[in-house]
Amino acid sequence: MSEQTTPTVVKCLVWDLDNTLWQGTLLEDGEVRLTDEIRAVIVELDARGILQSVSSRNDHDLAWPRLEALGVAEYFVLPEIGWGNKSDAIRRIAEQLNFAPGTVAFIDDQHTERAEVEFHLPQVRTYPADMALKLTELPEFRPPFSTVDSRRRRDMYQAGFRRDAERADYSGPDEDFLRSLELVMRIDRATEDELSRVEELTLRTSQMNATGVHYADGTLRGLLADPDHEVLVASLTDRFGPHGAVGVILVEKHPQVWHLRLLATSCRVVSFGAGSTLLAWLAGQAARAGVHFLADFRPTDRNRMMEVAYRFAGFDDTECACREALAPPAVEAVQRLHLVPTAWAGSTTVRLDAPELVADSAAPAAR
Repeated sequence: MSEQTTPTVVKCLVWDLDNTLWQGTLLEDGEVRLTDEIRAVIVELDARGILQSVSSRNDHDLAWPRLEALGVAEYFVLPEIGWGNKSDAIRRIAEQLNFAPGTVAFIDDQHTERAEVEFHLPQVRTYPADMALKLTELPEFRPPFSTVDSRRRRDMYQAGFRRDAERADYSGPDEDFLRSLELVMRIDRATEDELSRVEELTLRTSQMNATGVHYADGTLRGLLADPDHEVLVASLTDRFGPHGAVGVILVEKHPQVWHLRLLATSCRVVSFGAGSTLLAWLAGQAARAGVHFLADFRPTDRNRMMEVAYRFAGFDDTECACREALAPPAVEAVQRLHLVPTAWAGSTTVRLDAPELVADSAAPAAR
């Protein structure tokens, strides 16, 4: 196994087939065997929300039907079965999943195959085949959360592949395609039961996390009971199925200004306008409350897209007396972006099911 000082949870495990996933060499033996113990590992990793794929030097037309006959083909996304380099196959899998190489692992019985992957993709962790039954005991294969979303992560990704395929074949305007998806975004005040989903999302999201700050479960639980805070979770569905929890919002409400302390959205739904929809809805709610809006943003090497979303929504660096209502940022390098919000007419592509954050007797719109 490649050395790793602080194990990052594996998001995807890529299996070799011959003498790794199954016993035997398909093209030589004809018959191969999948042990009950390996099957149990596959099922358990899937239940933990760890995606699994295949990189195997084999004839696809023989290997894939064998996986189907063994009853495990459904567990593998984006399988790469052919004769090219395994590092190239693993790179393609990671890119299509939009996973950093450091969150991908590879298991193979051949030292030379592991070495080839380690040379070209040094961040990918590799394991010999005799470690297969021990994987579920390793810390990098033990996600800190088991949520509804993590348990159905494979199904959500597979639905996403079907959605992407239809999008690629669609010849009309992108907005028309989004309308054809019948997108429904639901925004709810977080409950005790949902907090693990919220914390998981902040941990898994880096490209679309406005600050990169992780709020621990205990902190969020304390804020649930605070009338000056709103802890919100957004989920998305369409005709292909659920996307799961796709956004988390933490807003602190002051009499003259609302403070958006955290906005994190899943990178999987960027192209559906999830971030811009959430920002527009929040701005509309702030306008109804008659307050200004300040949003925390801390640039990182991965969240440039979130800054673009804020700027596109109208947030800027304007100096305003409303800033004086907030204590200085507790985290270094946090910027406070300013917005004088206006009413929102709603989305043309997403049906929104959301609470009202202010009473009907709200103050006049901010000026």
